[in-house]
Amino acid sequence: MIYFDYAATTPIDPEAAEVYVQAATEFFGNSSSLHDIGGNSSALLENCREELANLVNVDKHGLFFTSGGSESNFLAIEALLSAPKKQGKHIISGVAEHSSIHGALNRLKALGYEITFLPFQSSGLIDLEKLVDAIRPDTVLITIQHVNSEIGTIQPIEKIAHICKEKNIHFHSDFVQSFGKINISTLAPQVSSFSFSGHKIYGPKGVGGVYIDPSISWQPFFPGGSHEKGLRPGTVNVPGVASMTAAAQLIFPSISETYHHYVGLRTALLEALNPIQQWVQFFEAEGAQLPSIIGLRIAGIEGQWVMLECNRLGFAISTGSACQVGMQSPSKVMKALEVSDGQAKEFIRISFGRSTSIEDVLKLGEALVGIVKEYKGTVVI
Repeated sequence: MIYFDYAATTPIDPEAAEVYVQAATEFFGNSSSLHDIGGNSSALLENCREELANLVNVDKHGLFFTSGGSESNFLAIEALLSAPKKQGKHIISGVAEHSSIHGALNRLKALGYEITFLPFQSSGLIDLEKLVDAIRPDTVLITIQHVNSEIGTIQPIEKIAHICKEKNIHFHSDFVQSFGKINISTLAPQVSSFSFSGHKIYGPKGVGGVYIDPSISWQPFFPGGSHEKGLRPGTVNVPGVASMTAAAQLIFPSISETYHHYVGLRTALLEALNPIQQWVQFFEAEGAQLPSIIGLRIAGIEGQWVMLECNRLGFAISTGSACQVGMQSPSKVMKALEVSDGQAKEFIRISFGRSTSIEDVLKLGEALVGIVKEYKGTVVI
């Protein structure tokens, strides 16, 4: 089967897997233990912290390791709200944010916070004018995802960060889909916090991280925790952190080269779908698009049916974020784009990885054209 669901997860890099095994067998001590074996684990952990901080151009003292992007999003929001820049209980976010963000915000809503959710423009981008208009004197937090996981649009994080600084507001951004895929070294220092995950960059599952500006005197959400400066409870997954760091060291130097590879793959797929262009709608933002993610709908054909047909033919695609699978309602991204429920159910996502080839893409394009031709019962020109 040819895999086209890299936005959901990636296979672990062989070198990163080797690092995991080595760390798990040779650096197995609890990094908080005071004996030498624990000290060796702690030294490895701190080396990884410094390496990752250098890769993204942030202060290592603000970098913490977690179980993944979802936990990072939750902990970042709670940390920022524990040390607001001003009094207030108003938060601004996007309709299309990851489910972990919505989960955290729903909890806060029950605690008395007011949440303003911003839709997308037709381009899949947040309207900055509407964002500014939504800001109130009591707005204490804005949380906007950097790259959307379903359609790959890239939000203007630098501009949003500037607005937040002007208005004295904390700014959290979910960097899970952009980390290791585009250069974030100039953006990372400008936000109050950001999240990332290991399994999106050919690292292991169950490990990720969060950066919180060290100048923020946050308070821990979980009481009595001693790991990661009290940010979270539980023994640190040192082998996972080491493996994720190895994966990052491998992927970061080739970001530019890989990006251009994805541009070529995207162009090839769009051209391959020309015979069915009258039925296809692409969701993308010109000039602000991660090329490795293609979100589209085929008019008149439910996305789940297309996905199952592709699976039967040997292609793994998806109908959106893996965190939304099983939901009966349309995805939040489609709601953010204000697409009708019927059209939203026609959505599919195709995402590339570094091993995806032009030949793979052309085969998928041919398969999709064939599926539409058979379903429509007409000749596809």
